[in-house]
Amino acid sequence: MTERTPLLHYRLSASINESGEHHSESGQEALDQPPSAVRRRSAHSQPQKLSTFFGVVIPTLLSMFSVVVFLRIGFVVGQCGLYQAVAMFLVAYLIISMTVLSVCAISTNGALDAGGAYYMISRALGPEFGGSIGIMFFFANVCGSALYVLGLVEAILATFGISEGTLYAVLPVSYWWSLLYATAILLVCLLVCLVGAWIYAKASFLIFLVVMVVLGTIFISFFAVKPQTVTLPGHLTNSSPTTANFTGFKAETFFQNLGADYTVDYTTGKMMSFATVFAVMFNGCTGIMAGSNISGDLKNPSYAIPRGTITAVIFTFIIYNLLSLLVACTCDRLLLQRDYSFLRDINLWHPFVTIGVYSSTLSAAMSNLIGASRILYALARDDLFGKVLSPAKKTSASGNPWVSVLISWFLVQLVLFSGKLNTIASIVTIFFLLVYAAVDLACLALEWASAPNFRPTFRYFTWHTCVLGIVGCGVMMFLINPIYASASIVFMLLLLLIIHYLSPTSSWGYISQALIFHQVRKYLLMLDVRKDHVKFWRPQVLLMVANPRANIGLITFINDIKKSGLYVLGHVQIGDLGLLPSDPLQCQYDSWLSLVDHLNIKAFVNLTLADSVRHGVRHLLFISGLGGMRPNTLVLGFYDDLPPQDQLQDHSFHSDRSLDDPALAEDQEDPLFHFPPLRGSVPEDKNRGEAWVGKALGPQEYVSIIADAVKMLKNVALARYFGQFDRKHALQSPVFVDVWPVNLLRPDSSSYVDTCSLFLLQLACILNMTRSWQKAKLRLFLCVEVGRSLKGAEQKLRLLLKELRMKADIYMVPWDEQAEPEKGERDEVQKEDEEEVEEEEYANSFPSNAVRLSDDYLHAVNRLILNQPRPPPAVRFLYLPRPPADTRRYHNYLCQLELLSRDLGPTLLIHGVTPVITTDL
Repeated sequence: MTERTPLLHYRLSASINESGEHHSESGQEALDQPPSAVRRRSAHSQPQKLSTFFGVVIPTLLSMFSVVVFLRIGFVVGQCGLYQAVAMFLVAYLIISMTVLSVCAISTNGALDAGGAYYMISRALGPEFGGSIGIMFFFANVCGSALYVLGLVEAILATFGISEGTLYAVLPVSYWWSLLYATAILLVCLLVCLVGAWIYAKASFLIFLVVMVVLGTIFISFFAVKPQTVTLPGHLTNSSPTTANFTGFKAETFFQNLGADYTVDYTTGKMMSFATVFAVMFNGCTGIMAGSNISGDLKNPSYAIPRGTITAVIFTFIIYNLLSLLVACTCDRLLLQRDYSFLRDINLWHPFVTIGVYSSTLSAAMSNLIGASRILYALARDDLFGKVLSPAKKTSASGNPWVSVLISWFLVQLVLFSGKLNTIASIVTIFFLLVYAAVDLACLALEWASAPNFRPTFRYFTWHTCVLGIVGCGVMMFLINPIYASASIVFMLLLLLIIHYLSPTSSWGYISQALIFHQVRKYLLMLDVRKDHVKFWRPQVLLMVANPRANIGLITFINDIKKSGLYVLGHVQIGDLGLLPSDPLQCQYDSWLSLVDHLNIKAFVNLTLADSVRHGVRHLLFISGLGGMRPNTLVLGFYDDLPPQDQLQDHSFHSDRSLDDPALAEDQEDPLFHFPPLRGSVPEDKNRGEAWVGKALGPQEYVSIIADAVKMLKNVALARYFGQFDRKHALQSPVFVDVWPVNLLRPDSSSYVDTCSLFLLQLACILNMTRSWQKAKLRLFLCVEVGRSLKGAEQKLRLLLKELRMKADIYMVPWDEQAEPEKGERDEVQKEDEEEVEEEEYANSFPSNAVRLSDDYLHAVNRLILNQPRPPPAVRFLYLPRPPADTRRYHNYLCQLELLSRDLGPTLLIHGVTPVITTDL
């Protein structure tokens, strides 16, 4: 009827808990303990000796037989007719059979702890889903306990109530009297639960025998009792009949009971329908997880749970259908609709059914109360709701969670105010359907994730059965009551969000990570680089970070410019793994990942160990990413002599713990981050033998890295002055982004339509599309000589921007004076550079830095950039020419870039080799 964890299990748990704590150790932990410890523990714990019959079959049968089998079989057939009744049982058992397969699969994949379905779902789907379903499972047991108590009150009043048709009219009948009786019965259950669950455990087998004997007498009575008239327990109106007939086996009775005849339920006064009757009937089909709840107490769980659960399900299915058939053949329709206790009236000895109803419903109510308290205790023990459920952790000296029992009792008492069994039947059914759907979902997720450790010994399930179970549960929920179903799902999702944001990280493992891995691997294989198209190009950035302390501004800025592309933070540590005892990078990943989380950026971290920075960067360019998700753009910090500033000293980058601990707040470094000191700074702990930190590479190697990236057809961006970049301050209105799409180191070239120029325009447009930078205005600067047509050049540029769907303000900048460098130097190297261009034309469509420029020219161009319209931009995009082919000129190349970009503020010097823009649809 509901998920009743048999109390044989609780007796064993209580004996274990007498030592003060509950032990749930893995096999590895047991191996790690000395043999003497294992022997001592075995001496004080009861051996696992429950067989399939006593450990699974009996608990499951007791969970599925009670109110429905004794008090609602006639109700189902009387309202629905035999055809629909059998159809209902087929649908219900199809749903639970799919869930049984999932339960057997999960339960045979490892040992289960207290909590039943909650434990299975939480350990399979993670704390968020498990916690929310656990609360729903708790409420299902609470409502189930109230359901049984009300069923018992109904049975008692049918025998002893002061109304027409009762045998012993001694008890007053009204809503408040019924509530008083229910409260008294629940109080008895509470006292038993507070004393100890072992009381019920001793009687469980006896109760099972009683139920089987009563069922035997019921079957015999259909054949042995002669036709008779039965007095109905009450009437809706004065003109309603007061008696009905038990006809015995008659074809006429059988045919009259085949079709449906929905009428008003005499206990609630509400009109019945297929959905409402199914809700009541389905309560007799639940309880299938009783065996899996005690898997730790079975001799062979992988053998017992599948066979025991399936045996119990098949047995109850046969009993329900046989009873429905016998009832349809022997009982008048009016008797079935107006007397839910008719099995007592037609029994060989009337008290038999009464004893069966009383014993089964009382044990069921008690078992559900205990089950609810154990689920609540398991939730509290897992700390998913923090201090809200912390009182529920308290236990008695014997290990009984008495606070959880009291909380569960109080909630059951509140449910009793509903007053009628059929009123809460829909709620209980929907809760259990939701739990069953979650179990199917857990099994489906484990199957789809293809995790190597998901190896259940029970293999008679597929993902098809899981999906069928989920769909069946979902459909029946909404057929029973769409409002209750929607409200329960909304409530579950609300709990899921609360747990997600408030609960601590668990160590159970998250199925979501396994599913993501499985899907990402599949889609990465489908992401064919041969099918890349320029109109779907996006920046995929590898940002090389020497020390995050001085690069917070750059890291956050590149996160804005990536446009949903791949973003990798790369770092090279100098060293030789062959000379080291272990990989020094493994202990650094946590600091980097903590930084990524703290800055709230969407980036991966890739660290490497190499003998030089150049080789390390080359390694990362080769190996970063997978398939079609590989970096296409390399971003480097600029090579200059500016002293770095430690941006991690800013309190905005400290963890929340510093707010609670004044000692941490006084520290300059957040304990989450353990990065080395900046170059030129004194180590904090001189006793550790750390040397002063200097630059890890020289100017020649730095330019070689740029040249390597260009040869590998990677776009390159050099970021200067981002150590001073403050994103919040930069985005204060008005915000401007300046773009110079011409090669300022080639004064004789004013082309703005080559690959590099278009790459600059694309990156600037991407930045402008980012939510934080949408209010920024692009300013495009076109350098032209006075002799040329300014208006014509501007019109061509506007036409290009229109075709590219870019919005920007165009500024025409005359630069006749700046375009006259030393002609002698130009002629001297012209021939040499033309040869370089021919050698490297495959890598780009425009020539390299073909002119040796004077410092005066570079200063003039620098002033030209600085003197443009105010206010100054938040960031500048400049054209970066490719490095010269002659490595001897690398130092001169770097000096030119330094003079060109001096004092410009946050600046990106960009060299693009990738076609990124198309005007086609």
